[in-house]
Amino acid sequence: MTKSTFISAVTAAVLSLSASAAFAESHAMANPMVGGAEMFADKNIVENAVNSADHTTLVAAVTAAGLVDTLAGEGPFTVFAPTNDAFAKIDPEQLAALLLPENKAALTQILTCHVVAADVMSDALGGMINDDGGEHPVPTLGGCTLTAKYDGDMITLTDERGQVAQITIADVKQSNGVIHVIDTVMLPAE
Repeated sequence: MTKSTFISAVTAAVLSLSASAAFAESHAMANPMVGGAEMFADKNIVENAVNSADHTTLVAAVTAAGLVDTLAGEGPFTVFAPTNDAFAKIDPEQLAALLLPENKAALTQILTCHVVAADVMSDALGGMINDDGGEHPVPTLGGCTLTAKYDGDMITLTDERGQVAQITIADVKQSNGVIHVIDTVMLPAE
């Protein structure tokens, strides 16, 4: 092997390793898939949510409450986004009634009890839980206070009625904040 062939082979190997490292780094930082759809960090909360097959009920509720413009706004927002299965835990008649125009205020309060006026990633929330001795109060835009804590290595939220939601997909970055997918709808105190 000549010196120039050796240098070319080493250069090719280094470039290949660099490309592999860059590919791995870019994919390690990519958002998780939600509801079978890719989530884009350069799109806002509403633009991403409408593509998730797991959040059609949430999108319908946000639309009925007139919150589309708010959640597409500048933010930053952290949204604890209940899935369709989370909404299915609510009595179907009660859910249908909530979506009626005359119940817009109640629906708006429920939905905004899932929104925090800050960009809070799960590691920061975990740090707050640890700093507060195992539980951290999370005040929401809806006037509710959720309680964040760990259940094993998973972060859970407890609403004012004692219902517990688990964050099933964390840290879905948005252009105006972050979404954490949850498995239960959080409700204000009765």
